Amino acid sequence: MKRIIPLLILLVVVAAGCSIYHINSEDISADYYPSKKTANDVVYLDAIDRPHEIIAYVTVNAERRQNIDDVITKMKREAAILGGDAITDIKTDGSGVWKKLPAQHLIGNGYVRANFKATVVIFK
Repeated sequence: MKRIIPLLILLVVVAAGCSIYHINSEDISADYYPSKKTANDVVYLDAIDRPHEIIAYVTVNAERRQNIDDVITKMKREAAILGGDAITDIKTDGSGVWKKLPAQHLIGNGYVRANFKATVVIFK
Protein backbone atom coordinates (compact mmCIF):
# COMPACT_ATOMS: atom_id res chain seq x y z
CA MET A 1 0.00 0.00 0.00
CA LYS A 2 2.88 2.36 0.77
CA ARG A 3 4.20 1.86 -2.77
CA ILE A 4 0.87 2.51 -4.45
CA ILE A 5 0.20 5.94 -2.91
CA PRO A 6 3.42 7.62 -4.15
CA LEU A 7 2.92 6.00 -7.55
CA LEU A 8 -0.65 7.30 -7.68
CA ILE A 9 0.48 10.81 -6.71
CA LEU A 10 3.16 10.74 -9.40
CA LEU A 11 0.61 9.60 -11.99
CA VAL A 12 -1.75 12.45 -11.06
CA VAL A 13 1.05 15.04 -11.29
CA VAL A 14 2.19 13.75 -14.68
CA ALA A 15 -1.36 13.63 -16.04
CA ALA A 16 -2.08 17.15 -14.78
CA GLY A 17 0.77 18.47 -16.91
CA CYS A 18 -0.75 17.10 -20.11
CA SER A 19 -2.80 19.27 -22.41
CA ILE A 20 -6.09 17.76 -23.42
CA TYR A 21 -7.73 18.85 -26.64
CA HIS A 22 -11.26 17.98 -27.63
CA ILE A 23 -11.98 18.50 -31.32
CA ASN A 24 -15.49 18.61 -32.71
CA SER A 25 -16.74 19.45 -36.19
CA GLU A 26 -20.14 20.27 -37.60
CA ASP A 27 -20.53 19.55 -41.31
CA ILE A 28 -23.25 21.82 -42.70
CA SER A 29 -22.90 21.02 -46.40
CA ALA A 30 -24.98 18.43 -48.20
CA ASP A 31 -22.19 17.91 -50.75
CA TYR A 32 -19.21 15.57 -50.43
CA TYR A 33 -15.71 17.01 -50.51
CA PRO A 34 -12.78 14.60 -50.57
CA SER A 35 -10.30 14.86 -47.72
CA LYS A 36 -7.02 16.64 -48.26
CA LYS A 37 -3.80 14.60 -48.14
CA THR A 38 -2.31 16.66 -45.29
CA ALA A 39 -3.22 19.54 -43.02
CA ASN A 40 -0.68 21.62 -44.97
CA ASP A 41 -3.21 21.73 -47.83
CA VAL A 42 -5.47 23.88 -45.61
CA VAL A 43 -4.61 27.54 -44.99
CA TYR A 44 -5.65 29.97 -42.28
CA LEU A 45 -6.92 33.31 -43.58
CA ASP A 46 -8.00 36.31 -41.52
CA ALA A 47 -10.25 37.52 -44.33
CA ILE A 48 -11.33 35.77 -47.50
CA ASP A 49 -11.41 37.92 -50.62
CA ARG A 50 -12.51 35.38 -53.21
CA PRO A 51 -15.68 33.36 -53.80
CA HIS A 52 -16.13 30.60 -51.25
CA GLU A 53 -18.69 28.37 -49.60
CA ILE A 54 -18.94 27.53 -45.90
CA ILE A 55 -18.97 23.76 -45.47
CA ALA A 56 -18.37 23.24 -41.74
CA TYR A 57 -17.45 24.60 -38.34
CA VAL A 58 -14.59 23.22 -36.26
CA THR A 59 -14.45 23.64 -32.50
CA VAL A 60 -11.36 22.90 -30.42
CA ASN A 61 -11.80 22.81 -26.65
CA ALA A 62 -8.47 23.34 -24.91
CA GLU A 63 -6.87 25.06 -21.99
CA ARG A 64 -7.19 28.81 -22.34
CA ARG A 65 -3.43 29.32 -22.17
CA GLN A 66 -2.75 27.14 -25.22
CA ASN A 67 -0.69 28.63 -28.01
CA ILE A 68 -3.02 29.69 -30.83
CA ASP A 69 -0.66 28.13 -33.39
CA ASP A 70 -1.23 24.72 -31.79
CA VAL A 71 -4.98 25.24 -31.87
CA ILE A 72 -4.86 26.33 -35.54
CA THR A 73 -2.83 23.20 -36.39
CA LYS A 74 -5.53 21.01 -34.85
CA MET A 75 -8.24 22.96 -36.69
CA LYS A 76 -6.41 22.58 -40.01
CA ARG A 77 -6.14 18.83 -39.50
CA GLU A 78 -9.89 18.53 -38.90
CA ALA A 79 -10.65 20.86 -41.83
CA ALA A 80 -8.45 18.68 -44.07
CA ILE A 81 -10.49 15.63 -43.10
CA LEU A 82 -13.65 17.54 -44.00
CA GLY A 83 -12.19 18.56 -47.39
CA GLY A 84 -11.87 22.28 -46.65
CA ASP A 85 -9.49 24.62 -48.41
CA ALA A 86 -9.18 27.16 -45.60
CA ILE A 87 -10.21 28.05 -42.06
CA THR A 88 -11.20 31.55 -41.06
CA ASP A 89 -13.09 33.60 -38.50
CA ILE A 90 -11.64 32.06 -35.32
CA LYS A 91 -13.58 33.00 -32.20
CA THR A 92 -12.89 32.03 -28.61
CA ASP A 93 -15.25 31.66 -25.70
CA GLY A 94 -15.23 30.22 -22.19
CA SER A 95 -16.78 26.82 -21.76
CA GLY A 96 -18.36 24.52 -19.24
CA VAL A 97 -19.14 25.45 -15.67
CA TRP A 98 -17.38 28.82 -15.92
CA LYS A 99 -20.09 30.24 -18.18
CA LYS A 100 -22.80 29.22 -15.70
CA LEU A 101 -21.31 30.73 -12.56
CA PRO A 102 -23.04 33.79 -11.13
CA ALA A 103 -21.26 37.15 -11.08
CA GLN A 104 -19.67 36.84 -14.52
CA HIS A 105 -18.61 40.48 -14.31
CA LEU A 106 -16.34 39.57 -11.36
CA ILE A 107 -14.67 36.43 -12.69
CA GLY A 108 -14.38 37.73 -16.26
CA ASN A 109 -11.66 35.71 -17.98
CA GLY A 110 -11.23 33.39 -15.02
CA TYR A 111 -12.21 30.33 -17.00
CA VAL A 112 -9.64 27.58 -17.40
CA ARG A 113 -10.80 25.99 -20.66
CA ALA A 114 -11.91 27.72 -23.82
CA ASN A 115 -13.67 26.85 -27.06
CA PHE A 116 -11.91 27.99 -30.23
CA LYS A 117 -14.36 27.92 -33.16
CA ALA A 118 -13.43 28.40 -36.82
CA THR A 119 -15.32 28.38 -40.11
CA VAL A 120 -14.21 25.87 -42.75
CA VAL A 121 -14.59 26.98 -46.36
CA ILE A 122 -13.91 25.74 -49.86
CA PHE A 123 -13.03 28.02 -52.74
CA LYS A 124 -15.26 28.10 -55.81
